[in-house]
Amino acid sequence: MTQEAGELESLVRKRIRALRLAQGWSLEELAARAQVSQSTLSRIENGRRRLALDQLVTLARALETSLDQLVETATDDVVSNPIVDAAHGMRWLVKAEPGVTVVRQRMTDPPPDNPSRMRAHPGREWLVVLSGTAILLLGNRRFRIETHQAAEFPTMLPHAIGAEGGPCELLGIFDRDARRGHQRGEGAAKANRPSP
Repeated sequence: MTQEAGELESLVRKRIRALRLAQGWSLEELAARAQVSQSTLSRIENGRRRLALDQLVTLARALETSLDQLVETATDDVVSNPIVDAAHGMRWLVKAEPGVTVVRQRMTDPPPDNPSRMRAHPGREWLVVLSGTAILLLGNRRFRIETHQAAEFPTMLPHAIGAEGGPCELLGIFDRDARRGHQRGEGAAKANRPSP
């Protein structure tokens, strides 16, 4: 076995164990879902049994992932130098799963009081308030989200986010459609601004 193959096999074993633990499953639970013996699964995770393609397919299915994701070796998932968008107060931090983007943003203004400034677009968004208090306007509802609280919402509902009582810092997570919606929204906002 080449060093590269050995490293991939080790990575796959670690992923299997990490995914099992993330689901909160014991060896026994995953073994039952994958229809393998508990001892076989233990030996796979600990490197005492060779990985077989048919077992990987079964384990990927049981772990609710794909074989491609289980054996992915791409190392370009991490952005170590964030892209700063000063005009919008955003820092694009992470390129995670294909199509998922994480943004760190500092907000100082309250959400718009004009409902026509709320936007809707396909996708889903998640946000975590790192500091301060954020206000999420979602349809006709208003949510106050404080430090260390999070929200997940469908972006087809008209929405807007702003700060309450001073600056707040957010970590936003956008799926591919939500990011496209934000990029189109930013382009439209620029086009509608009066020329200096």
